[in-house]
Amino acid sequence: MNYESDKIVLSSKRLQFRQHIMADMEAYCAMEADPEVRRYVGGTPRSREDAERRFMNSLKPVSGRLSMWATVLKENGLYIGRCGVYPHFRSDGGVFEGEGALGLYIASEYWRQGFATEAGRAFIQFGFEELHLKRIVTAVQVSNDASVHILNKLGFELESTETGARSFYHFTMQNTVT
Repeated sequence: MNYESDKIVLSSKRLQFRQHIMADMEAYCAMEADPEVRRYVGGTPRSREDAERRFMNSLKPVSGRLSMWATVLKENGLYIGRCGVYPHFRSDGGVFEGEGALGLYIASEYWRQGFATEAGRAFIQFGFEELHLKRIVTAVQVSNDASVHILNKLGFELESTETGARSFYHFTMQNTVT
């Protein structure tokens, strides 16, 4: 895994992670409009206008390396999602120092190929070894069995369950490297 420049933030066996670029917009918007992708992250597909607005925010320069990065296939540069470790925000809008939140969003046509697991492993290592985070957290909607399976495989532990109109599992992983 490398921090090569401001272009490629991180690489894994089959994936590269970089800043979003305008050429990613169509694939990004298609993913945001996909009801299967949005099922557990908001519940409904995003409108094109909303997806484009959110995409434009992803083009802003990143301060530091905690972010959601464009996820592309090494072999051909195809955009397949956005993954990363981003700041873990408190309810008051501040951040938990020394912590990050893992996000793994992969376009549905690339599901069941191990990309989310591969990205998760890369960002866990990146977060602990390069960013020196103490803890990585993530939340998953209770009915999202595929994501729960991935998090278990990655070694996350269930910390709590939040119940409500949409219920979530809250997972955590501690940095064991001192």
